[in-house]
Formats: sequence, structure tokens, C-alpha cells
Amino acid sequence: MMKKKSISASKASLVFFLCQMISALDVPLDSKLLEELSQPPTITQQSPKDYIVDPRENIVIQCEAKGKPPPSFSWTRNGTHFDIDKDEQVTMKPNSGTLVINIMNGGKAEAYEGVYQCTARNERGAAISNNIVIRPSRSPLWTKEKLEPNQVREGDSLVLHCRPPVGLPPPIIFWMDNAFQRLPQSERVSQGLNGDLYFSNVQPEDTREDYICYARFNHTQTIQQKQPISVKVFSTKPVTERPPILLTPTGTTSNKVELRGNVLLLECIAAGLPTPVIRWIKEGGELPANRTFFENFKKTLKIIDVSEADSGNYKCIARNILGSTHHVISVTVKAAPYWITAPRNLVLSPGEDGTLICRANGNPKPSISWLANGVPIAIAPEDPSRKVDGDTIIFSAVQERSSAVYQCNASNEYGYLLANAFVNVLAEPPRILTPANKLYQVILDSPALIDCAYFGSPKPEIEWFKGVKGSILRGNEYVFHDNGTLEIPAAQKDSTGTYTCVARNELGKIQNEVQLEVKDPTMIIKQPEYKVIQRYGHVSFECIIKHDSTLIPTVIWLKDNDELPDDERFLVGKDNLTIMNVTDKDDGTYTCIVNTTLDSVSASAVLTVVAAPPTPAIIYARPNPPFDLELTGQLERSIELSWIPGDENNSPITSFVIEYEDGLHEPGVWHYQTEVPGSQTTVQLKLSPYVNYSFRVIAVNEIGRSQPSEPSEQYLTKSANPDENPSNVQGIGSEPDNLVITWESLKGFQSNGPGLQYKVSWRQKDVDDEWTSVVVANVSKYIVSGTPTFVPYEIKVQALNDLGYAPEPSEVIGHSGEDLPMVAPGNVQVHVINSTLAKVHWDPVPLKSVRGHLQGYKVYYWKVQSLSRRSKRHIEKKILTFRGNKTFGMLPGLEPYSSYKLNVRVVNGKGEGPASPDKVFKTPEGVPSSPSFLKITNPTLDSLTLEWGSPTHPNGVLISYILKFQPINNTHELGPLVEIRIPANESSLILKNLNYSTRYKFYFNAQTSVGSGSQITEEAVTIMDEAGIPRPAVGAGKGYSETLFATSPVMHTVRPTFYKVQPLYPRIRNVTTAAAETYANISWEYEGPDHANFYVEYGVAGSKEDWKKEIVNGSRSFFVLKGLTPGTAYKVRVGAEGLSGFRSSEDVFETGPAMASRQVDIATQGWFIGLMCAVALLILILLIVCFIRRNKGGKYPVKEKEDAHADPEIQPMKEDDGTFGEYSDAEDHKPLKKGSRTPSDRTVKKEDSDDSLVDYGEGVNGQFNEDGSFIGQYSGKKEKEPAEGNESSEAPSPVNAMNSFV
Repeated sequence: MMKKKSISASKASLVFFLCQMISALDVPLDSKLLEELSQPPTITQQSPKDYIVDPRENIVIQCEAKGKPPPSFSWTRNGTHFDIDKDEQVTMKPNSGTLVINIMNGGKAEAYEGVYQCTARNERGAAISNNIVIRPSRSPLWTKEKLEPNQVREGDSLVLHCRPPVGLPPPIIFWMDNAFQRLPQSERVSQGLNGDLYFSNVQPEDTREDYICYARFNHTQTIQQKQPISVKVFSTKPVTERPPILLTPTGTTSNKVELRGNVLLLECIAAGLPTPVIRWIKEGGELPANRTFFENFKKTLKIIDVSEADSGNYKCIARNILGSTHHVISVTVKAAPYWITAPRNLVLSPGEDGTLICRANGNPKPSISWLANGVPIAIAPEDPSRKVDGDTIIFSAVQERSSAVYQCNASNEYGYLLANAFVNVLAEPPRILTPANKLYQVILDSPALIDCAYFGSPKPEIEWFKGVKGSILRGNEYVFHDNGTLEIPAAQKDSTGTYTCVARNELGKIQNEVQLEVKDPTMIIKQPEYKVIQRYGHVSFECIIKHDSTLIPTVIWLKDNDELPDDERFLVGKDNLTIMNVTDKDDGTYTCIVNTTLDSVSASAVLTVVAAPPTPAIIYARPNPPFDLELTGQLERSIELSWIPGDENNSPITSFVIEYEDGLHEPGVWHYQTEVPGSQTTVQLKLSPYVNYSFRVIAVNEIGRSQPSEPSEQYLTKSANPDENPSNVQGIGSEPDNLVITWESLKGFQSNGPGLQYKVSWRQKDVDDEWTSVVVANVSKYIVSGTPTFVPYEIKVQALNDLGYAPEPSEVIGHSGEDLPMVAPGNVQVHVINSTLAKVHWDPVPLKSVRGHLQGYKVYYWKVQSLSRRSKRHIEKKILTFRGNKTFGMLPGLEPYSSYKLNVRVVNGKGEGPASPDKVFKTPEGVPSSPSFLKITNPTLDSLTLEWGSPTHPNGVLISYILKFQPINNTHELGPLVEIRIPANESSLILKNLNYSTRYKFYFNAQTSVGSGSQITEEAVTIMDEAGIPRPAVGAGKGYSETLFATSPVMHTVRPTFYKVQPLYPRIRNVTTAAAETYANISWEYEGPDHANFYVEYGVAGSKEDWKKEIVNGSRSFFVLKGLTPGTAYKVRVGAEGLSGFRSSEDVFETGPAMASRQVDIATQGWFIGLMCAVALLILILLIVCFIRRNKGGKYPVKEKEDAHADPEIQPMKEDDGTFGEYSDAEDHKPLKKGSRTPSDRTVKKEDSDDSLVDYGEGVNGQFNEDGSFIGQYSGKKEKEPAEGNESSEAPSPVNAMNSFV
């Protein structure tokens, strides 16, 4: 049966995607959805309930609504249908319900007074507006009256009455003279709330004949004027002073009613001489802070946003030197209805449940009534899915015909509230609102959130697939959100690809594809470093980055987290920041920020600017301590402290810190009191009662703090009641029958007097009990015994001392002690999700049975046995805790194909309750682990024996093993792959008809009915044919026959002796040399038996001397030849001991030339200069002789001599098979190519040697230590294997390195 829940509870079976983004009273506004989606009407705009209009202008009564299909509109006037077609003065705006009543063309506003209501209706229901009361404004003229002059004796009171005409709305009153100047007002003369002008006492200057009251009617923009009033003041000597009497209000008491949320205005105006001063108080309470204002020279008390708590008696007191009088105004705050829970729109699927709730409050309590489509629900058409229960309508198993608009009316004598809420029952197939093929880009190892925004009714189920035809995504590496979003918590490179979201409900299915790209993170591989630079120097910060090639980074430099100064001295390069002519203001923190569209990284470094060694400078030091402290103006709660500053020592004093010592409670301990600017030498200090104060002052400058001054004289303040109560009051039971009340005691100086004690009071909450109290001292805990188990208590702790009590403390809620829960969770159900994950559900226990604070539920679960092995083991129980009132939880990390038990217990602060009955469940099969081992033995010319162990964790019933293998040639290329399926009860296999002397790679894994497990790999070689028959290439001939094995497999369970795999024929290749001046590093690559002992043979190139032999220790693949002659060509080869005649081909290298001594600069020696001059003269003579002989036609048959004596050892060698090729005469006339071999005399010319090692591909990406040992990796150029790593295009040449020193 379908679950039935309400959207208002956030658990609707139908989840409207766009409803998650807007308020519950709105409808999705997506244009594509609205083209097809039906929706009941919703009132979007209407005129105010009390609508006062200007009788000279057209009347516009607003009523706007939306819905699908668009609603039609109708109106009622004074409760009956208003036919606008019969009144030519009334029109309705197109596509709207707004009425326009034409007054400017002859209509009369008074004729259209009344109560109007708008109805918006479509096929899904009808919404109604508020009752809109239309009244035209009125601004009547003043009635004519004969005003007598006012003759008043000096010092008497006077009231000038305004009595404005009654208008709609009431006018604004103000007093002016004939010159249209406002009459000045003061504490003596002021205007009352009723518009009258009050004189507390008149003075001779009040005599005038133009006291004029004006009434301004805002709606009609008119001002009416009363006839001028004349006042004449006559003097009598002496003027008699009078005590205060109240002019308004009269009597001693009065009453006033105000509505909640309005502004409360109370007024008291008094007569008297001297002019009385008005003061306001609230009897039995305080005037509300932040909401109380005094106006009209404190004669008016104004309280904004009043509430029921503001009810009470307010007293105004008028006082002068002769006495006082008062008046008490009893204020009652009533309330028009206001919302507690307004009804919200419901969007449901057929068959679902839901509720409309309408809760309002007011004073008096409002009554709630319901309407359906504007008709009282009692006479509305019956709906079997609807049930009215007071302020709630309950819907059960709704159908599409249940769609309607419901109105809730909450009313009392002060007003009403009306709210529309629709119930829209929809049956819609799924729609996916996320754009198709949307591209998401994330950084490696960061979360990837892939959206699948959907809509459908009933709520669609969402599934995710990777790829168009991939399997459904499951497992802990994914998080599936309720709104359809797929989250990959840590995206990896293999997360890149196409993801397909499928939404389906009972009405249909739809899918959408999106793309995910995972980018490499941006990194700062060389960060800026801390720099110290002298003034006027220059400095550079590096910021070298590495980023994904498809992202474009931007680099920003900041100084002290702000933009760099606009200064040409700051030069920003591609990967650095340079500051020229550094000054002191450049000191600070510099930050390099690298931003891409997906991520951002930063690194910072501090620049410290120091001065060059200065000439003797001014010495800056901390200030000397202040002195001559003096206390003056001693009061109970304040005192004035003054002092004289000490020497500031060339650094201005920036502030003074004042500290105090309490010699009564904490002698010897100094506390911070306050801090004042350095220009101030006196301060007014606030004091606490019952403290024996001493003060001291500390001066502060940029260098640091001074020593404290000498203490001031002591000052003991008088005792007083405590000002505050203990804090952090708590009530927590330690046993089921007690209540432990604790608090933080007051500090010594907080006691305000001797005899500090605490009055501890408590009573059980929600029970009509009296407070129980006890007074304790010198403790911060009190235990109440004999309490019921876990019931709430009201608690308060009040401080008192010998002088009295602290203010009334606030109450806190505590609980008596907890006891263990009594009931176990029931209806425990287990849903196995997959082989390693299960979901457990349970019913919550009754809260009363918890007997404490519900902390959560614990699930105990344990493995009983494996279903594949039927063997029990030690039971290890696991516990998962689920906080709060959860009723379900996930059990991860289960073992596949196993039997489990679990139970659930409720937990409170005391402990665990009883366990539920054990629930048994089983996990399905999973894929097995890899076989425990794979051994390959008994190699022959054409066969190998394989042995293996079953998987450590079969995770089910094994059905077979899968063996795959393929040959590998010398260049590590793989041949065709062969696959064999082996029965699960086998543990060995003999492979026959293999190629001899061939390396094979094997892949082996086990299978259950669920699928294949992880594989184990091994390599082995069939032994070499002793007859020396050339081995076939990979893929040549038939090799191993899959058909043969499939028709006649050879399988048996034998355990022959394990033989070490014979390697392919051993060889040493890629001999590489890197030479320096007197030593060379020789390295090579070896293929063959392990633990071979190598030796290196070398000699001078072209010499017939015997090879010199050096033994290599261990099985290293490099060796350093030392003691070589600089500038000499050597030949070298590498061999292996025990393998007769087996060694590498020869290689030739040349050591670097001897380095010239740099101890003496011979260019400045006289003998050297003379020698060079002689050599230059000799060379000049030889050039002249050669020039003369050349002009005579002399020839040198060098070419013929070289041909006749050609050295066969330097003939070119074919690189593919190592045989010598024919000497090409055409090559003689070509220059030596880059990469060619050395000349016949095995020497390297200096001009060629610079690039020789680079051209041969034998440079090294490393260096030599001082002892000649090689560090770093070597690499040799190979024709078919490109170099790896980030090598530069020209490898560093050791010869170049040596030449660079010459």
C-alpha cells in the first residue's frame, strides 16, 4: 500500500521540485510546466480591508489572481452579486479582476460606498478576497461660532479648544498665527492629543489675537481654518505660585483599551506655577525597554508594538516645588486575530493523505470557520475524502475531483483574518528539469554533485547509471540525495564520463544524460619564501604553479590581504613578484593567489625591511612607570584616579592600563580594570561594594609596557545587597529518586557584603505546587531527595548577604534522575540492500517508557556463521548508535553470504534498555576475493604447471576459476589473450603446447554466481631449446591452441617440486657512460638470473693493451671507474661472472680535459705576456709562408692517404642486427653528422665534444658526488621508447660542465 504523507510535513510522496524553491503558498512558475500543469486560483493582489478613497478621483478596487487555466472574476457588493455590466460607470480591467469606478465623468463616490468582495474561479476551485470596505474621505467645514476674547490673570492656566470638524480620516491639527508661523511650544505651552492648546501658566508675552487652529485633511489635500482666538493676560502683583493640578485627564483614574501591535499613547498635561514636570511609571513593573518613548516634553508616553504583557496601570506624576499630583490610567490590551499557523497550499497525488491547519490567536479568542470555494463548508458539496476537525481539515485518499480552494476565517470583535489555501490533486508522469548533456567539472578528490532535478506525481523513483548502458550505481562511494542529486564524495580520474539519471513512477519513465569531467588540482609547486631585505634593495618572491592543462589560471598578488600599491616599483611577472628600491612601507605579508574556474590556492611570505647599519641612533625604550597616584571624589560606586606619567624614552606613550587589587578577598592578585589613551592622566573608575581597592598604572608605548607604578592608597567601599545571582544554574539527577541542583558561586567581590549565602528553590513543573526553599552557604550544589523519576522541575538560586537579597532570579528547568528504559523497540525489520549493506527499521518506544533524555538507539549485530563454510567462529558483536529519535539505520561492512543476528535497544542518559528479540537475516552472495596464491612450476619446452589456493573469502559458492594468459616478447609487447574456465574443485593445471623459450603472463581469478572476483597475476618462461632453434615471434604460428584445450584439457591435482623459472637468455644492454675529468660512471641494464656478479673491463681506445678488469660488489647495475687520465678516450664493456663469453658490446667515452689552476691569474704575469707576444709573431710568420705556398699551387693528398689507411674498426655498423655495413664513399665528403661515432683515433675533438654525450643520448639527469659516485637516474635514448619525465630538450653534458670551468 502506498505511503500517505503531507508535503507540509516535508515528507510528501509527491515532491514538487520548484516547490522546494518557493513558499508553500506559491505555485511553480516554470514556463514549460505551467503550459500543461493545472492549478487552482491564488489571490496575488487586493485592496486593503478599510479603503478610504478620494471622492474626486476614480475608485480602483484591486483584485489580481493566477491559476491554470486563467481564472475568471466576479464581485459581490454588500453580500449580493454586483453586476458590473448594468453600471456604465464600472469596468473591469482585461485579464484581471480589478474594478475601475469612473467618478471623474459624473459618478458620485458616495453612491459606491459599501463592502466589496472578489471571487477568482477556474475548473479547479474558487479563491475569494477580503471584505473591502469602500468609504470616500470627508473634509467638512468648521461650524461658525462666536469666540469671546480670553482674559486671563498672569500665572493662571488656560486651555484653547480647537474642536475640529469630524472628517474621514481624522484631520491633523496644528496651531499657527496670521503669518502662517507655527506657535512655539514648550513645557509650559503645548498641544494635546485632542488638538487643544494647553497653557500650564500664562505669561504676559502670551497676549495676542491670532491663535488659529488648522485642520489638514490629507486625502483631499485641504486645510480648514478656525476663527482666530484672542488672549489677553493681565498682571497682578505679586504672582501667586500654585501646586500642580491635571488639566487632562480629569480625576484620579481612567481606562484605555488598545489593540495588540498598535501604538499606545497616554497623555498627562498639568497646570501649576512653576511649570510642573511630568514623570511616568508602570505600577508593579518596568516600562518596556527599546519600545518606550516620551513626546511633547514628556507629557505623552508612547509605547510601540504593544502586546498583552503591556496591560497594567500607568501612573503619571506632575510635580513642582509646591507639591505633586498624579493620575492612574488602567490599560487593557486586546488583540485582533493573528496567525499562529496559516493554512498552506497542498499538492497531492491521487490516493494520498494531507491536512490543512488554520490556527489563530487573539483577545478574545477568535472563532474559526471554513469555506470551500467561497461557500461555507457546511453547505458546500460533499467530499468523502474531507473531514473537518475544528481548526484542521483532514484529507484521506484524495482523488482529482478533490481539488478545491479552501478559505479559513478567524474572527473576533476586533477584526478578522481570511486565508486561501488550495488542494491540488495531480497525476503527472515524471519530468527531468536538469538540462540534457549538462557539463559538470570538478577538481580531483573533491566532491562532485550531479543534479537530476525532477518533477512527477506520484513522486518518481530516481536511479543513476554510469554510461548509456552501464549498470546501476550503488555502493559507499556514492551518496544519493532526496532531490535526485548524485554525490561522488571524492571524484577520481576514472569518475569522468557520462552519467544517466532515470526517473520513473507508475505513469511513465524518463531519463537524462549529463557529463562529468575531473580536473587536476591547481598547486603552487614553489611558494614564496620569507625574505629579509635592506632598505633600498630589491627583492623577488616566486610563485610557480602547476595546473590542469584545460583550465586557465589567474595569479593575483596581495599585500597584507589587500591589493598591491599602485607603484611602478612593484613588477608582477609570470611566476614572480619583484619589488625595486624597497622602503619601510613595503614591510608586510605578500600572498600569491591562484584562481581557476574550479579551485583556488594561495601561499604567503613575510617581507621584513631592515635598515643598513645606521650611525649611532636614538635609543628607544619602554616608558618609565607613572608615579604620584592620587584618589579623589570618593563615592559608593565610583572614584577618580589621577597620576603623573614617567619618561616616555623617545617613544610616545599610547595608552595607560589601570589595574586593581582586592585586599579583602584576593590580596596580592592584580586584575585589569580599564585602559585609557596616552594623553589622559585621570580616569573615573566604577567600583563594586565591599571591596578594599588599591590601584596601579602601567604606561604603554610602541616598544612595550612599563613597570607598574607604586600602588595607590587603599579605599574600602561600603557593603550592599548582591547585584547578581549565581550563573549556570542546572538541575540534573544523579539517581532515579533525586535532583542535584548546581550553580557557579559568586566571586568574592561579587558578594557585595559579608555573609554570602544562596537561597535554593524548586518545585515540580506543571503541578500546582508551592516553592520549596533552603538557604546554604559555602557550597555550589544541593541534592533534593525523594523525587519521582525523570520529571521536570523549576529551579532558581538567589544570592543573599547580611544586607539582603539579590534581584529575583530567573527560573531554569531541570529534571530529576533518569532510570533505565523499560521497553524494547518493537517491530524490528531488516531489509538487505546488497551483500555488504542492510537497513534495519524499528518502531519507536513510548517516550514515557524511556524514563530519561532519549539519546538514541543502539543496534547490536553479529555474524552467526558463513553460509559457504558452515563453520562457526568466535562471535564478535558490533554496535551502531543512531542519535535522536531515528527509527532506521544502515548496517555497513557485512560479509557476503553469511547469517547474522541483531537486536535493538533504546538508550537514555542512564544507559540501555532491554533488547528486542534477536532478528535473523542473511546476506546474499558476493564476488570472491582473489585466489590465495598462484604458483607456476615444472617449466619444460612447451608446458608449465599451475597450482593455486582457493580464495580466503569466497563470499558465496564458487562455480569456476577463470585463467587468462598471453605471451610477452622482448620489447614487452603482449600477444593474443587465451581464456580457460576451470571447475571450482580443481587446484592445479598443466598447460601444454606452449612456445618454447617464451615468457607468459597469467591472470587468474575465481567466480561465484554474482560475478568474478579480483585477479592475481604471475609471469613464467618455458625453458630454452638447447639446440638453439630461433624462437618464433609473438603471434607467429599457432602457438598455444585454445581449441585443443577446450576439447581435450589436461588437468590433474599433482604437487610436483617447485622449480625456479628459467629466464630467457641472459644479456646486458644499454651500457651508458658519463665521464668527468678523472672518473666515469658506468651503468647498464641486465636480464637474466638473479644475484649475478658483474665486472667492468676498460682500456684506452685504439690501444692493443690488455683490458683492465674491475669487480662490481653485489648485484648493482652501476660502477665508478676512478684514476682515469683527463682528455683521454676509453673503451668499456660489462660482463657477468660464471657465464663464459657473455658480456656486453663495447662503448667508448672520453674524460674531460684537465682544469687550469685558478690560484694565480697568469694573464697578469709579465713572462706570460712576453711569451704570448712571441707566439703571435711566430704564427704571423707561418701564415705568410702558407699564403705564399698556396699561391704557388701546392696540394696536399690527404684524402688519398686516408682512403689507403682506412681503419676497419670505424666502419659503420647497422643498428638493427649488429653486422658491419659497407663503407660508403659518398659519406666522406659529408660533414660529421650529429650523433655519429668518434673519429678513428678514438679521440673527441674539443669543438665536437661539447655536444657528444647529448647527441648519443647518453647524458645523465643527475650529478656526481665528490667521491665520483653517481646520484640521480640515468637514461639512454632508444629509438622506439620515448624518454619519460620532465627532461629538458638538451640533457646536461659532463664535458660541457667541465669546459665551463675553463
